[in-house]
Amino acid sequence: MRRRVALAVGTLLFTGCATRHGLYAWGSYEELIYSSYEAPGKIPPESEVDILEQDYQKARAASRALPPGWHAHLGYLYYQLGKPAEARREFETEKAQFPESAVFMNRLLANVR
Repeated sequence: MRRRVALAVGTLLFTGCATRHGLYAWGSYEELIYSSYEAPGKIPPESEVDILEQDYQKARAASRALPPGWHAHLGYLYYQLGKPAEARREFETEKAQFPESAVFMNRLLANVR
């Protein structure tokens, strides 16, 4: 009896952990962040924006959420490209979706204005 209960509990745990999708649609975000730290400037901001915009379209089509920091990174790229309106939009989106980032996003927004 104990063995059956243990087997059932183990099966439920492993089944629960084996989800088809994670919580967020990461796309290329992690690789872009890693490469920006590993070799700054290797990927031009324009290319990063294009890649992230494609990831956004895929996530939206699949009704999946983007991870924390995604909009902030895109906003930073827009800021680098001299597009303050787009940067503000992304920083505001990050702040709305992840309220714990509000202090940092407010500082970035103050610098963009």
